[in-house]
Amino acid sequence: MEDAVATEIIAADELAAHGAEAAGPGMPQLDVSSFPNQIFWLLVTLGVIYFVLSRFALPRIGAVLAERAGTITNDIAAAEELRHRAREAESAYDKALADARAEANRIVAETKAQIQADLDTEMEKADAQIAAKTAESQKAIDEIREGAARNVSEVARDVAREIVAAFGADADAKTVDAAVDAKLGERA
Repeated sequence: MEDAVATEIIAADELAAHGAEAAGPGMPQLDVSSFPNQIFWLLVTLGVIYFVLSRFALPRIGAVLAERAGTITNDIAAAEELRHRAREAESAYDKALADARAEANRIVAETKAQIQADLDTEMEKADAQIAAKTAESQKAIDEIREGAARNVSEVARDVAREIVAAFGADADAKTVDAAVDAKLGERA
C-alpha cells in the first residue's frame, strides 16, 4: 500500500509540474521577447512573396490583361466595322428593293397597256365579226320576210279564189289577184 500511495504522490507531483509549465508564458506569438525575431521573418517572407509576385505572377497577369484588353478593343472595332457594313448592306437592300418595286410597277403598267391594246384589237375584231353576222342575219331575215310576204300573198290569192268559188261567183284570176294586192298594199 505504501507503494500505491507513493505512486500517487509522484503522479500528483508530475501533474503539478506540467500544470506549472502550461500556465507559463502562453502562446509564443504573443511572447514579447520573440517579437523582433517574428518581425524579421515576417519581413523576409513578405519580401520573398513580393519578389515572386513581381517577377513571375504579376507580369503574367499583366500580359493576360493586356491581351484581353487588345482582344476587346479588336472585337469592338470589328463590331463597328460589321455594323457599318450591315448599314451599307441594308441601304443597298432598300435601294434594290425600291428599284425592284419600280421595275415591277413599270412591267405591270406595260403589261396592262399591252393587254388593253390586245383587248381593244380583239374587241374591234369581235365587233366586226358581230357586225358581219348581224348584216348576214338581217339579210337572212329580210329574205325570210320577203319569202313570207310572197307566201302570204300566194296563200291570200289561193284563199280568195277558193272563197269566191265557194260563193259560187265566177271571177277571173287577174281580178282576184288585183283585189288581194290592193288589200295587202293597204296594210303595208
